[in-house]
Amino acid sequence: MSLSPDPEHIAVSKSKGIKIDWADGHASEYTCAYLRDECPCATCTGAHGTTPEKTTYSKPDANPFQMYKPAIRMLSVEPVGNYAIRINWNDGHNTGIYSYEHLRKICNCAACRAGRS
Repeated sequence: MSLSPDPEHIAVSKSKGIKIDWADGHASEYTCAYLRDECPCATCTGAHGTTPEKTTYSKPDANPFQMYKPAIRMLSVEPVGNYAIRINWNDGHNTGIYSYEHLRKICNCAACRAGRS
């Protein structure tokens, strides 16, 4: 089965995340923390042979006595052509271009996770 990278509707909550209804009827929900951890930019993925600088916002803290850090949230979301969105994060990061194909591929629903296993 081919996954549709064509969104029909995108709903953005800057503090909670993004919900996408896809053209093939599938629905995806992405929390801000998960989206930030799955940033596809070269810095975060190590695309140029550098060490990936992945974040761990969606992972629980190992130390229960962590210093306070503000929750990750989106400052703005803007379209990039007809194929992607760019997110400006409150941690200062804004170089990731989240293609609709990438967003569909990282869908974290139970059915999609099972299909990747």
